[in-house]
Amino acid sequence: MQIYLENYFGKEQIIKIDPLAKAGSDRQYYRVHLQDQTYIACESKNLEENETFFYFTSFFSSHQIPVPALIDIHVDRSKYILQDLGTSSLLDLIQLEGHTESVKQIYKHALSNLVAMQIAGGEKLDFSQCYAASAFDKNAVLADLNYFKYYFLDLNKINYNKALLNDEFEKLAARIGSIEPQLFMFRDFQGRNIMIKEGQPFFIDYQGGMKGPLQYDIASLLWQAKAQLPTSGKQELYTHYKNELKNKISFNETLFDSNYSLLVLIRLLQVLGAYGLRGMIEKRHHFLSSIPLGLENVFEWRSTYSLNEFPILEKILVEMESGNLKSKFQEPVSSSPNLESIPKLKILVQSFSFKKGLPDDESGNGGGYVFDCRGILNPGRFDEYKKLTGRDQPVIDFLESETKMGDFLKHTQNIVDISVNDYISRGFENLQISFGCTGGQHRSVYCADAMAKYLKQKYKVEVEVRHVVQDAKNWVN
Repeated sequence: MQIYLENYFGKEQIIKIDPLAKAGSDRQYYRVHLQDQTYIACESKNLEENETFFYFTSFFSSHQIPVPALIDIHVDRSKYILQDLGTSSLLDLIQLEGHTESVKQIYKHALSNLVAMQIAGGEKLDFSQCYAASAFDKNAVLADLNYFKYYFLDLNKINYNKALLNDEFEKLAARIGSIEPQLFMFRDFQGRNIMIKEGQPFFIDYQGGMKGPLQYDIASLLWQAKAQLPTSGKQELYTHYKNELKNKISFNETLFDSNYSLLVLIRLLQVLGAYGLRGMIEKRHHFLSSIPLGLENVFEWRSTYSLNEFPILEKILVEMESGNLKSKFQEPVSSSPNLESIPKLKILVQSFSFKKGLPDDESGNGGGYVFDCRGILNPGRFDEYKKLTGRDQPVIDFLESETKMGDFLKHTQNIVDISVNDYISRGFENLQISFGCTGGQHRSVYCADAMAKYLKQKYKVEVEVRHVVQDAKNWVN
């Protein structure tokens, strides 16, 4: 990669090349820093996927759809250079600002662009260029439903009649596969794949697109678990999307709404299957922690829409809700009889930098814990995280999905539990818990905040949080 970039830009023009953290694929991205500009370079051995991306990008660029400009493709087709769209996604924005009017306007702008993308692609795109499935047909729908069945229902030991459920899945898949119109379907249209550059939304990771029903993409965006859009917000954005669509094509709105409800369900079940695989089997904390949000979406769907045609699936969803499955994946709240009265214990949780030495013990008892976070991959090694802290969502996502932070925290919580239970029962008043890393900026900050939240929820004790390095800087990075 370095030779390719040096040959293209000129070795003397490149200040540095930073590898970016991998997400869910094997593609490796780099940020290339020149004197006055940055670019994104990508290397992928999946040449078939690359060719689809090249074709889609060229096609959508020619139709004024906001996708990154494709700057250059290496002769071996495994490496290429893209426009840099920055580091802020729509999901980052909503988690930073909340459900503000300005965020809502960006959602609407993105949806207007989605309509243009779906129609342009549906009318003129060559779907034979798709590297995986070319259409979201009955078989593709069945694959999503079985994903949910094997990686969520079975893993959580939810009982169901296999033969009858398979019959309903066949019926549901056939209905979804016959929905018209079938135009371009982005496939993973969600906040992480909408980058915000100078206030404008741009689309990325659309190479998995195919021919399919329009409603799937709007369902994916509005019902994204991490975004937690309120019901009124979902409805307003859905109405905006349909109004934009009406300006382009004619459709039966009643039938469109009915099919939308089913496609929302298909997407929500597929997402739970992904959370089950990544979280329960691969033990990735980010996905485990998302399961309660995914379940809340399914329960909200049940309260809004009907499944009269599919009684077996309806029974399963009822069991998922009435069985209090969500609590299985939430942090436990202690019910110890020793905690019925207000504990005297006060816990100080803090982050620090080993470079600056251990924090002082103000309690005078000389006890407590010091945990070393340096065994966890440091986000500070990656350029896009260097100016962020462990409280910024991109760093949180990185630690939860790309490292063993979940295992590390679980072990530290188990150790701390022993002392907290004992200290409360014996009436002790002070406990200090410290997390250190190299700079006191990323890993230790995240761990201290996570431990404080855990202790407050489980024990209802007084918890003070200090971030030694960041507090001293007044959180100005």
